[in-house]
Amino acid sequence: MKPHTSLCSLFFLVLLPSFPPSIPPSDPSWGSCSLGVFICVQCSGIHRNIPNIGMKVKSLSLSRWEDQEVKFMAENGNELMKQKYEAFVPVYYYKPTHKDCQVLREQWIRAKYERKEFTGEGKKQTYEEGTRDGMLMKRGRDNGQFLNRRFVLSEREGTLKYFTKYDAKEPKAVIKVDSINAAFQPEKIGNPNGLQITYLKDYNTRNIFLYHDNGKEIVDWFNSIRAIQLHYLKVAFPGANDAELMPKLTRNFLKEGYMEKTGPRHTEGFKKRWFTLDHRRLMYYKDPLDAFAKGEAFLGHQDHGYRASPGLPAGTHCNGAWQHGITIVTPERSFLFTCETEVEQQDWLKHFNDVISIQMSPQEYSSVEARWLQKLPRKAKT
Repeated sequence: MKPHTSLCSLFFLVLLPSFPPSIPPSDPSWGSCSLGVFICVQCSGIHRNIPNIGMKVKSLSLSRWEDQEVKFMAENGNELMKQKYEAFVPVYYYKPTHKDCQVLREQWIRAKYERKEFTGEGKKQTYEEGTRDGMLMKRGRDNGQFLNRRFVLSEREGTLKYFTKYDAKEPKAVIKVDSINAAFQPEKIGNPNGLQITYLKDYNTRNIFLYHDNGKEIVDWFNSIRAIQLHYLKVAFPGANDAELMPKLTRNFLKEGYMEKTGPRHTEGFKKRWFTLDHRRLMYYKDPLDAFAKGEAFLGHQDHGYRASPGLPAGTHCNGAWQHGITIVTPERSFLFTCETEVEQQDWLKHFNDVISIQMSPQEYSSVEARWLQKLPRKAKT
């Protein structure tokens, strides 16, 4: 069944240029008859599952559109609804894209249209309060079991603490909020609401894997962390504007996946490791859910002797099953990796070279690289 001709003209000529980044330009194939906005197929399912506010969605290509529905779409549209439902989105609040996981996209849609959190009409939200206290399921470092743990987030102290028991007097860990990265990892953690917290502990990368059964609760924790991080960044960089500070908040990892690697002498056997590229830090683990990185490499700027290239040095004995090599050269040592496919090799190389081509900030010179060099062992682990 063909879509309404007027609807197609309206979409392609008027509304497509105003699409928000949460919708991929190639896939706005559905429309919300209730709101008057065009949406992607993934978001259409979320809209349909909010029955208490009467959400009705239709396919642009498969559904029949009535004249009054087309008129309603023309009178509203994505840009107008954005002005209404996103009028007061806090600058730190994470706006998901089509690449983000289901829980982030669903809670963003529910926050806008179901709870109307950003219209200025509602009460103060929990992520705006500067403190948070609640229970989250945390994966045990040694046994891998998820157990209920109390977490306390404080803007005044600038910390995230967790306790093994709700009434425990002393926390198990005290984490500085400005050192935290938080990223949703549903597939890795095995839970649709899985959240990974990463921070530095004694110059080593420490991972905590969390989830909560309630999607709103875990997303509110995530945005509470971002809110407090922005508060401290404004104190640390009083002359910086929001656009300059936002990239310093929580971020998604640039890339994760398996590669094989050899040791620093390049004579050891290649071993399969899980790699995480977090800006300039390339960390590797024996298992994706390990609490601590087995080792890491720092990727500085190309003008300081950092380089990534395809292939392995001549004479390298590659005993592994994967043959698509990568060599990363740093001032301290060279790292040799192999990938399973050429596609993976080229994707890793693109990310490595993108990072190496970016000029380092003064803060990276004074803190990140210095800290990494301070902890660098004489012989790296494999």
